[in-house]
Amino acid sequence: MRLEDNIRERLRGKDLLLMTHIVLGYPSLAVNREVVAQMVAGGVDLIEMQIPFSEPMADGPVIIKANQESLTAGTTVRQCLDFAAEMTRTHPIPFLFMTYYNIMFKFGEARFFEEARRIGIQGLIIPDLPPEEGGSYLALARKHDIAPVMIFAPTSTDERMASLAAAGGGFIYCMARRGVTGSETHFDAEFNRYLARCRSQAGGLPLAVGFGVKGRDDVEALRGRAEIAVIGSETIRLVEREGAVAVGPFIRGLTGQTDAQTHKKPAINQERMAFLRALPLEVKQRITGAEANAFLSQDEIPDSLMAKLKDFLVPDGE
Repeated sequence: MRLEDNIRERLRGKDLLLMTHIVLGYPSLAVNREVVAQMVAGGVDLIEMQIPFSEPMADGPVIIKANQESLTAGTTVRQCLDFAAEMTRTHPIPFLFMTYYNIMFKFGEARFFEEARRIGIQGLIIPDLPPEEGGSYLALARKHDIAPVMIFAPTSTDERMASLAAAGGGFIYCMARRGVTGSETHFDAEFNRYLARCRSQAGGLPLAVGFGVKGRDDVEALRGRAEIAVIGSETIRLVEREGAVAVGPFIRGLTGQTDAQTHKKPAINQERMAFLRALPLEVKQRITGAEANAFLSQDEIPDSLMAKLKDFLVPDGE
């Protein structure tokens, strides 16, 4: 399938890929747009875009809140599809949808797949649809060459893993622990045994590990064990605290990308980064990714950014 082919092509130049997660419409589609741009510039290899749902059973408090606030703000499936079309046109990486089956059922399975294929979506993650109940879903996924990503859990038996892998495509999403997204995960000997089981039953599909991957140490712990590290709740928390402007530096810290690899000018100015982080959230959310990158890496401050910061910049001598 396209998704697996693209993953393997990217693995020719890296030993570990990074996949990130956003909830569409939270805090807004405009902020989503800036976050995606920051992620791609920072070296992210795949992005999982969640279409919000009222009962996201696999998600923890951070993502549940994001779903609820997006729905309260009026985000629709149509808006999510249109936004995804814009992202696939703009950024040269694979994009996936993650959502729950009722969204697809209400929209219409066949129609949803036709739209997803048209706009360039390469994979789907539907946590509440077991393959035994998803015959038409799996058939449409193969018809439209959209990978139906399956999920392994530590409680999955070897037999269950094998049956999921046979039905799935693209990669296997390995939950690093029991429970929901966003909590602490320990990459210990028990985790190593679990991941070895995942590898043996995945049918050769790449392994992605998520649920509790929060920082550089977690990502490094997965190097040589999995093909993809998944960061979800942590970037949502970061945007809540510091705005979209903080995402790029965070991602570059996770990937260890050099300035040349990410096509950035050298050396982020740490004093300016501290200044941006201290700004009120409503100001940070108005700053574009391009403005932030220029402010952090160049001597000159862009005029457009200066206009947004004029109330917070103190002239020399004051």
